[in-house]
Amino acid sequence: MGGKNSYESIKRYQDKAYDAIPLRVHKGKKDTIKAHAAAQGESVNAFINRAIDHEMERDKEGGD
Repeated sequence: MGGKNSYESIKRYQDKAYDAIPLRVHKGKKDTIKAHAAAQGESVNAFINRAIDHEMERDKEGGD
């Protein structure tokens, strides 16, 4: 068994703490998303989560 930072330990923690949603985008869009997230000072994952939260809140409020 590896140390607390071993791949296996990290994977076990992530599997327990997070749900994964695979995402596919058109060729070239990944770089655009990465650049936008970096310009906002966040990771791609953080940006996608923020965008999802924002849209869900707008939907709840009945916004377009």
